[in-house]
Amino acid sequence: MEQYAIKGGNPLVGEVEIGGAKNAALAILAASIMTDETVLIENMPDVRDTNVLLQAMESVGATIERLDRHTVRINGSTIHDVVFEGNYIKKIRASYYLLGALLGKYKRAEVVFPGGCNIGSRPIDQHIKGFRALGAKVDLGGMISAQADHLKGGHIYLDVVSVGATINIMMAAALAEGQTIIENAAKEPHVVDLANFLNSMGANIKGAGTDVIRIRGVEKLHKTEYSVIPDQIEAGTFMLAAAATKGDITVKNVIPKHLESITAKLMEIGCEVEESDDAVRVVSSKPLSHTQVKTLPYPGFPTDMQPQITVTLALSNGSSIVTESIFENRFKYVDELTKMGASIKVEGSTAIINGVSKYVGAHISAPDLRAGAALVIAALAADGISVVDDVFYIERGYEDFDAKLRMLGAQIEKVADEKEVKKFKLRVS
Repeated sequence: MEQYAIKGGNPLVGEVEIGGAKNAALAILAASIMTDETVLIENMPDVRDTNVLLQAMESVGATIERLDRHTVRINGSTIHDVVFEGNYIKKIRASYYLLGALLGKYKRAEVVFPGGCNIGSRPIDQHIKGFRALGAKVDLGGMISAQADHLKGGHIYLDVVSVGATINIMMAAALAEGQTIIENAAKEPHVVDLANFLNSMGANIKGAGTDVIRIRGVEKLHKTEYSVIPDQIEAGTFMLAAAATKGDITVKNVIPKHLESITAKLMEIGCEVEESDDAVRVVSSKPLSHTQVKTLPYPGFPTDMQPQITVTLALSNGSSIVTESIFENRFKYVDELTKMGASIKVEGSTAIINGVSKYVGAHISAPDLRAGAALVIAALAADGISVVDDVFYIERGYEDFDAKLRMLGAQIEKVADEKEVKKFKLRVS
């Protein structure tokens, strides 16, 4: 099992280029097989989750051609099956996007229950509610099975704001008869990006980015060329890394509007933030102060940034409170952070944080994707050497994470075993 060996204590300084948004890319890849014509997708992140989804699509006959690391050409006319049951597809949450895509195109689909990080209950009841409102019959056995003689537009009010359900219903409705209205829809940037992608293929979707999305079904979709938006969460992770390490990082290739909730909190705790058209610079030159954070659906503070801000606030002056309102299992990393000297008490969905002056190096484990990245930030800010286990979680959503950090001056290496950890310690001591 690969690990990161990290010597902390250096401020991160320099420029970092942000890749395509993982969450947008997964939805767009699934939707790309909804036409029989060839689709070209650019700015696709080369991360484990996107590669697993491409492998799954190829397994049922889709033609996948990688033109380079971030560009893929896809043709769905060669699909011979609508059943996805390989073990590898169970590893990612986005497997369920294939339901909406295939149900829309073929009026039937069967997909294994989704996997992904264990950060709490993530039911698919709103997805099922949406499919049934469009006229599909949905069965839950060992697999999720959906089928319909034909799909007809419906009026769907989501009981909770769900990104996954909004995306899945939008895909199926794009090829349904008549108009579909989704109320209480998710407004995240990747929902908007998928709508733009589908519209570029000939879909008729209006209102994405608001809480009411209207979709008028079309008979078929056609070829397109499309570039995925920059990754809001990767950008936010580097912004918080600048804050925690007392650094100065310019995060390039971003959409600053997508980062407003993160920028606001950084300024609140004492960082300087400069925005330009497609870059954000974060400077952390003075002691950080405490604040309160509550995760909320977009445009609120993202749940995927909660571990990173908690790691930073645990190095700030005074007491901070972080409330997690999206996933109930998202504080599993706190035990690992405590090993490094953090003073955090978790009560239900709230973390009460008393800031400490520094972290100390420790041997820690990444419990999930975003918490793993946050623990790397903690290790970079710590005195001494840390080893982070289970970095495969981090690689699910961050491309070349260690290499990008090294370009900012971090002393971090991916190592395979204890022998390599010892070599790293000798080199950096």
